[in-house]
Amino acid sequence: MSRRFVLAAVACLLFAWMPSVSASQAKPAPPPPAPAAGGATTAAAVKWVPPMKGLVTVDFIQGKAERVKGDIVTKLKVRNTSKGAIALLSVEEIWYNNKREIASNSGAVKNKSLLNPGDVVELTLISPAKPDLYTNMLMFKHAYGNVKPTKVTKFN
Repeated sequence: MSRRFVLAAVACLLFAWMPSVSASQAKPAPPPPAPAAGGATTAAAVKWVPPMKGLVTVDFIQGKAERVKGDIVTKLKVRNTSKGAIALLSVEEIWYNNKREIASNSGAVKNKSLLNPGDVVELTLISPAKPDLYTNMLMFKHAYGNVKPTKVTKFN
């Protein structure tokens, strides 16, 4: 009986001693990185802005549409000019010919992320090319309502 008591006591002492040994060998955590100089925001310093519902405004720069292999490629840069974030921003490009037949494609902000106020995102729209397409139209929308786009030549 005394052997059992001695073994139990030794086991308790061993378990009690182990955390103190491992804690003394643990290295302290490195300090958090300092904020970037020049007022730039880091990922840790960005505030979460709730997404807007209803009508939002964006500025966009539309690149020239180019034919690449069997497709028409259009590049857009879109900037959020609203006071809140835009959730699930998407753009649909519709091409027309003389007979009002259409070819269309849509593009969306990647990773289904929010577009915060002042942020700029680049979208690439690829539509199937037909020989007689002559004009296109862009339709903007987001998850909670409509978008009022403004075409600009450069962002201020």
